Amino acid sequence: MPDSGPMPPAGRMLQRAAKQRTAQSPATIYDIAALAGVNASTVSRALTKPGRVSAKTQKKIEDAAAQLNYQANPFARALPTGKTNTVGLIVSDITNPAYFDVIRGAEGAASARDYTLLLAESAESAQTELLAAKRIMTTVDGIILASPRLADEQIRELAKKKPVVVINRMVEEVGCVVADVQPGVTEAVRHLATLGHESLAYVAGPDRSWMSGHRWDSIRGRCEWSGLRVRKFGPGTPTVDGGREMAAAIRESGATGIICYNDLMAIGLMQELQSAGVRIPAEFSIVGFDNIFGSDFTTPPLSTVKSPLRETGATALTLILAELAASIEPGRADDSALRAEAAKLATELVIRGSSGQHSPAAL
Repeated sequence: MPDSGPMPPAGRMLQRAAKQRTAQSPATIYDIAALAGVNASTVSRALTKPGRVSAKTQKKIEDAAAQLNYQANPFARALPTGKTNTVGLIVSDITNPAYFDVIRGAEGAASARDYTLLLAESAESAQTELLAAKRIMTTVDGIILASPRLADEQIRELAKKKPVVVINRMVEEVGCVVADVQPGVTEAVRHLATLGHESLAYVAGPDRSWMSGHRWDSIRGRCEWSGLRVRKFGPGTPTVDGGREMAAAIRESGATGIICYNDLMAIGLMQELQSAGVRIPAEFSIVGFDNIFGSDFTTPPLSTVKSPLRETGATALTLILAELAASIEPGRADDSALRAEAAKLATELVIRGSSGQHSPAAL
């Protein structure tokens, strides 16, 4: 059957019907076919594999698609190619401001490469996280797991099916983006020691959080090197309420310098201590972790170890695409340079009003 030619009256009726239909619902390749006067199969070839129809027919189809404001369905297009130009990002707690910049970084990197970011949440549950990953697996080209609660083997099993990159976690045989906590921790411990604090406390995050344990190991090692006493409290919920729940134990511990797993716990701890009449930083110095939006809104503003959150998200997205390219065409993509860049991501201390000179007389 020819691709073009004079349109019969029936074709003109189909044309009008297509226009009326697309005024109420998204256009399909059948609407484009009716408007251009060709078969739907011809439209499919023209839109998915340009060059397989004549230049004249291609132009007619493109004009009809533009007139109908046709938007290609990436999931339908993925049926023959297996590629959706979509990457999934699963975060452990969507209400945690620490993930805002991670999401922005990943989204910016995805958009620059004509990819769409699909967001899901695990609500701090390994079971929910695994379910979310399995549900989106068929609709994405790869998955980024931000602070996952899954076991290492579960993550490796997912990586056998689609490219997987993990943020804030080290998993063997899987791409990982972990900022170096040592520079920020070293600055924080040195800062508290300089202020006269000899006994420190670490308020830990969730038991299943690899990063919470990693930060504790770094803090403990630095305190041992500096000759400071340090004790861990927790595990705890990585929220403001989780920080509040630690206040009584911290107050009774004898520690005067506190480093928290994240800023939310630090804010909750500070608020609960202040509600009990404790003066910050005259009696206790508090340091958070991540430098989230709003960490300087407290009274006093929160000192914190800044994490490169946006850069972490962007790097994870770039690593996913590199792994995807390698899986499609082995040997094509060398992500060693990207991994080297990821290794350069580092933390740093931001000093504000919540940490100050230790004064035994104030206690």
